[in-house]
Amino acid sequence: MYVCSCFGITEAQVKEHAEDGACTPRQIASACKAGTDCGSCVRRIQALLGRGACPRRELADQGKPVLSEFPEAA
Repeated sequence: MYVCSCFGITEAQVKEHAEDGACTPRQIASACKAGTDCGSCVRRIQALLGRGACPRRELADQGKPVLSEFPEAA
C-alpha cells in the first residue's frame, strides 16, 4: 500500500528505512523524500514508525556517534 503518493513510497519501503535506522518522519524524508511534497503522508509515516525503540536515539543517549556506521579507529 502506498504511503506517499507524491513519490510512490510504500509502507514496506518506509518500514525498510526504519529498520535501517530512520526513526523520525524527517529521517524517512531524507532517505526517500516521503513527506516532503504535500505532507499529507507525514501522519501515516509517524504511525508506521510508532513509538518503538530507535537505535540512533539509544546511541545518542549513550553519548556515542549516531551518524557513523563504522566505529572510530583507535
